[in-house]
Amino acid sequence: MKTGEGTAALEKALDVLQAVGAMATGISQTQLAEQVQLPRTTLYRILATLVERGMIRRDPTRKVYRLGFKYLEMVRNAYMEPDLVATASSELRSLRDLTGETAYLAVLDGDQVLSLERCDGAHTTRSSASLGQGKPVYCTGQGKAILSALPPAARDEILKGVVLTPLTPLTITDRRRLLAELQITKARGYALDDEEIRLGVRCVAAPIIDKQGVVRGALSVAGPAYRLTLERLGLLGPELADAARRVGEQLRATPPARPDSAMVVLPGPWAFHGAFARWCPTRNRLYWADTLAPAIHYWDGKRSQLLMRLDLPITAMELCADGLLVAQTGGWSLFDWEGVEHPVQDVLGSRLLALATHPSGALWACAKTPGGCVIGELSAEGELRNGWSVNELITSFRWDAKGSAVYAIASSVGNILFMQPGSNLIRRLASLPPGGGSFSGLALDAEGGVWTTQRDGWSLARFDADGNLDRMIGLPVPSPTDLCFGGEDGRSLYITSARQSLNLEMLGSAPDSGCLLRLDAGIAGELAAVGDWKVNSSR
Repeated sequence: MKTGEGTAALEKALDVLQAVGAMATGISQTQLAEQVQLPRTTLYRILATLVERGMIRRDPTRKVYRLGFKYLEMVRNAYMEPDLVATASSELRSLRDLTGETAYLAVLDGDQVLSLERCDGAHTTRSSASLGQGKPVYCTGQGKAILSALPPAARDEILKGVVLTPLTPLTITDRRRLLAELQITKARGYALDDEEIRLGVRCVAAPIIDKQGVVRGALSVAGPAYRLTLERLGLLGPELADAARRVGEQLRATPPARPDSAMVVLPGPWAFHGAFARWCPTRNRLYWADTLAPAIHYWDGKRSQLLMRLDLPITAMELCADGLLVAQTGGWSLFDWEGVEHPVQDVLGSRLLALATHPSGALWACAKTPGGCVIGELSAEGELRNGWSVNELITSFRWDAKGSAVYAIASSVGNILFMQPGSNLIRRLASLPPGGGSFSGLALDAEGGVWTTQRDGWSLARFDADGNLDRMIGLPVPSPTDLCFGGEDGRSLYITSARQSLNLEMLGSAPDSGCLLRLDAGIAGELAAVGDWKVNSSR
């Protein structure tokens, strides 16, 4: 086939695709033939190919052609900011309903702005700018809104290569006047386009800024100048600014893409129920326990090895200066680094729910009460002091590195709780519906994030300091049980898992259940505190 023939065939196929796409309710083959004026056999071959490729589909009931799902998938992939589009959709509809005019979502693309989404106005005569078509940044409401919110250096970098070409008699072509208008726009929170890109059309726009202070785009409303008077634009401006602010508050930073190799299954024996992952910085090792086939293992950087086997199920474990403090159903012991057992007094018995270490080295515990549980500093007499009474059963808790806050998991109700010394207030930081699994295990990072595994949910999650879900990471095991930060740089997440409750079919799909996993979190974590319990101490 010659080049000209190939181009001609492509143009015919695109003509057909455009004709189908222009009819939201579908178009018949007869109507298509009238519009594109192609021979019947040629049209049939083009339609058959487009249907086979999924670019269009035929409705057998109404006998019309419509855009195919493959085409819709390609359109979705073309979105530069899919999360932004999804988040802004409801605000676009609200702005359309408020004004009756067309509402737009736009983003910056070099020295232009692109409309990503549009909610058409109620009037027959309305603004209908094409999606994905670039428009100058200096003479549009969207562009000026974005420029006004950018740091001066970034704004100047964009404008230095822009020629302020007049598109209408009202286009601002003086650079100093444009900069002055951007300052006014920043002060009032919204930008105006007074027929600067097209005569007879006005626009009001506001920048979308996320919680990290990054300018993500702009919302705008545009329509005929006789309906959108300057006075009306002044009234709509604050509404646009509020809508853009709400969109920005819902956006979260997109984590960088990570290769599949960021998650690895570490070699070593599997556990019936792995738990209590604890990184020891002085020995550069990770210690963890199998609670049901009672044993303590350690990861030395090459392989997970057995440290010791025990006789009774393990209910808690904490790092100490001389070894590991281990609570079993039959008593407590401090095991030194050689695995030698040193019994200590069990002051809580079956009431014990969880242990954690304060940054000062003091041991804190959570114990059952008739109405729930109590968290406090554990005294030699078994009293829990200076703590909190909780109506929910806590399965895991830990202090932050500064000793200024306690995070706790109530897995039965799917809550992460937040407490601070000196206050009796217990705040629910985050929650998880039952269908997502149950929280199990806690780790904190240097940016205030809270990490937890989701048992029976095949994943782990990170919540930001405000309790918003920031990241969800899929795991190759259904029942991750605990996690901690460690490694030489403190950026590795070690994750324990369980297999005792899984049936054979599930184990066939998740053969690594019970193994130790490691994930490159991409962020430094807070290491668990080391307790001040010592061998032969009076404690």
